Amino acid sequence: MRSLEVKNRTSVDDIRSLRLITAIKTPYLPDGRFDLEAYDYLVRMQIVSGAKGVIVGGTTGEGHLMSWDEHIMLIGHTVNCFGSSIKVIGNTGSNSTREAIHASEQGFAVGMHAALHINPYYGKTSMPGMLSHFETVLSMGPTIIYNVPSRTGQDIPPAVIHAVSQNPNMAGVKECAGNDRIKGYADEGIVTWSGNDDECHDARWMYGATGVISVASNLVPSLMHSLMFDSENSSLNSNIMPLIKWLFHEPNPIALNTALAQLGVVRPVFRLPYVPLPLAKRMEFVRIVQDIGRENFIGEKDVQVLEDDDFVLVDRY
Repeated sequence: MRSLEVKNRTSVDDIRSLRLITAIKTPYLPDGRFDLEAYDYLVRMQIVSGAKGVIVGGTTGEGHLMSWDEHIMLIGHTVNCFGSSIKVIGNTGSNSTREAIHASEQGFAVGMHAALHINPYYGKTSMPGMLSHFETVLSMGPTIIYNVPSRTGQDIPPAVIHAVSQNPNMAGVKECAGNDRIKGYADEGIVTWSGNDDECHDARWMYGATGVISVASNLVPSLMHSLMFDSENSSLNSNIMPLIKWLFHEPNPIALNTALAQLGVVRPVFRLPYVPLPLAKRMEFVRIVQDIGRENFIGEKDVQVLEDDDFVLVDRY
């Protein structure tokens, strides 16, 4: 029998109000297990810098490289250690509705405040199938729907979002299809977060987005907080754009993993199939940090250029 009890339920409105949500990185020990000490440091830096939520086990956190046991453990750990200080949004999405239901039940049982759900990928479905998938997972609890066609191979069209927008558990959309799409939703009262760091400033101040679900805030949380909270600031946005472009030169989270290792806040360990950026890009990161100012990045060590042999690539984890 499936339990419908939800532990530590938060209100959908609490999720809708979150302006800066960080898609948090998952660091590793040399044997490929989670480095929870480094992870806790990363989350604490988000809290002290003003982030209001974290996505646990998303694309950036490499949830797709985790077993479900690892995934739910990390969600529960985050809730138990930080759930009173920041909203914990667990990525419990799947291309299998059965898995998405089971993971969401477990995630809410260990106390996550909301779920992040993607549309079924690879084994793509029809529009009615997509709608049925979302209606099913929305019954679990507060939910953000994530549209990233470049990864799933299938856009979530506005018709689907409109159909589920009245569901009481529908918190909003993490939208990567551009600011015009965001404006269309905002004009209709549907909460949206930009899923693109390079577009989030304009999304927030010109197109009606509530805020951003950010990768860059792993590195410069205070600057991303200023970008979302203070006021329109095209100068700041321009200043951090070289970092954002560098972060997405290769598919996320390759550059982020490389950067955090060079800042000395995580071990230089990669779970395959991810590998570090080449030496030239690692050297470029050092210059970017110097230009923006080391004080704006997390960590206390000097940024360094790591050599190829410094990195550990783990193939069994």
